Amino acid sequence: MKIKNTKVVILCGGLGSRLVEETRIKPKPMVKIGNLPILIHIMRIYYKYGFKNFILALGYKKKFIVNYFKKTKFKEKWNIELVDTGKKTLTAKRLSLIKDRLIQDKFFLLTYGDGVSNVSINKLINFHLKHNKIATVTAVRPPARFGELKLNRNLVSNFDEKNQINTGWINGGFFVFSKKIFNFIPRKDSMLEREMMKNLTKKKELIAFKHNGFWQCMDTMRDKQLLNDYWKKNKSLW
Repeated sequence: MKIKNTKVVILCGGLGSRLVEETRIKPKPMVKIGNLPILIHIMRIYYKYGFKNFILALGYKKKFIVNYFKKTKFKEKWNIELVDTGKKTLTAKRLSLIKDRLIQDKFFLLTYGDGVSNVSINKLINFHLKHNKIATVTAVRPPARFGELKLNRNLVSNFDEKNQINTGWINGGFFVFSKKIFNFIPRKDSMLEREMMKNLTKKKELIAFKHNGFWQCMDTMRDKQLLNDYWKKNKSLW
């Protein structure tokens, strides 16, 4: 399989309940950063590295996304499959519902429809292939939203203003999955991030690609505003 023909799955079906100010009207991947939905920003991250085959796993307010791609023309030569995976389906089940579109490939890429990063997709894939594991997750530092306080009882012993150095790693999306991943998806409706990842971890089949560069998700209105501010000031962040 040619690497650039690798399929990219984007999970677009969630309710986006923490961003209800926007998602009351539209699905979260269609919330705009600048003048474009965050979904388009995400697709362009992959396209920059030559990936053009996308499977969008739809659910909540799916018609909004379907109609958008019907009406909008892009300069990119994308191949896009829009697949209804159910309104309230959980993430692992969404993946299982598109198995027939992925099972012929050695591996595929997957991410969420609400986060952007300047992660190198090529380096991510090379890392995955080098380590020969079933799953690779991009590990990122959580955004430094708050200053970190170290306390001795009630006395502040150190005030570390928005320092990310001492914080842990979190799931940043931007996965690479071998087709063997389908052996780890529970039959019941479940979250990708829970039982499936725990089982992969037990089998030592989940590895982390550490990314120290830019990453930001869009969970809340504050996140949306932050991303809009980034986009206005520096469009090359991702």
